[in-house]
Amino acid sequence: MKILQPPGWPRPKGYSNGISARGRMIFTGGIVGWDERESFPEHTLHGQFARALMNTLEILAQDGAGPQHIVRMTIYVIDRAEYLNSRDEIGGAWREIMGKNYPAMALVEVKGLVENAALVEIETTAVVEE
Repeated sequence: MKILQPPGWPRPKGYSNGISARGRMIFTGGIVGWDERESFPEHTLHGQFARALMNTLEILAQDGAGPQHIVRMTIYVIDRAEYLNSRDEIGGAWREIMGKNYPAMALVEVKGLVENAALVEIETTAVVEE
């Protein structure tokens, strides 16, 4: 995996502008912050964000991937202002769960998610070198 950072561009905080990778690709669907019983034990954005990350890693582990293999994420939130107000907690959860891996990412505010109690949904692409 290679981080793509154009010369002279400021280094982004918490994500990468681009990543180049070769290998076996793994894609997740939109993963929300529920538990194995499809219940939402967390009712805060940062709590659901952390659980969605853990759920994502559990899915990736089924094919031998971990956080170091994640190259792209699209994050959907229903409240951009709440995301901005929760950045410190979300950043702490990220570092604890994902370590120092910062994939290419996009954050999109949406009107709603299919699961009514969901505050965030995350799609992920991982690449495992073969």
